[in-house]
Amino acid sequence: MQTRNRIFDDISQLMTNAMGVAQGARSEAETAMKSMLDRWMADRNFVTRDEFDAVRAMAQKAREENEALRARIEAIEAKG
Repeated sequence: MQTRNRIFDDISQLMTNAMGVAQGARSEAETAMKSMLDRWMADRNFVTRDEFDAVRAMAQKAREENEALRARIEAIEAKG
């Protein structure tokens, strides 16, 4: 009976170790995949959300200034 418990203990320890190895491999694979994705995105010259929002705000301001200038030009042309 003692030998049988020892075999089960050994199998249990082996399974525990295998799970630890599997979790380590998963973590390593996730890290490698994230690194590859980061490099791929950097090579594509994608912009960050903050950069995009800043350029969008500049474009909106430029449109508003163009509208104001157009209104002034039309007013001057109407007088002339």
